[in-house]
Amino acid sequence: MFLVYQPEGQEEPTRWRYNPKKLMSVEREDLERRSGKNFSEFTTAVLQGNSLCRRALLFTYLRRDHPKTRFEDVDFAWDELTLEYSRQEWEQMREKVVETQHGDQLAASLVVIDKEIETAFDDVEEAGKAGLPIAD
Repeated sequence: MFLVYQPEGQEEPTRWRYNPKKLMSVEREDLERRSGKNFSEFTTAVLQGNSLCRRALLFTYLRRDHPKTRFEDVDFAWDELTLEYSRQEWEQMREKVVETQHGDQLAASLVVIDKEIETAFDDVEEAGKAGLPIAD
């Protein structure tokens, strides 16, 4: 999964690989303090669209590139920050859907997933390693 940030006026988006299990302990602890959630709850809240959690996550990645970034300076319009599954993750979801769904439900799901696969970012570095973007 990728955290994708494209503020207004920026031609190309900035894309960071988001794997909660690869965040360092200092980063996880900071995310917990800022969000008021334990890390497992935080990762779920990010996926569910919690704005404070997404802001804290964006801050974490921006600070990696620009260490003097302050949390107070991180502000974004909702459509400037997205989470996107990689092509490999969509392909894994497709395999699971084929195994668990049937008939019209399967057909409808495959239409949606196949459309996403066409435009998804190809994460060649993580091929075959895609996992759920939550911490357990």
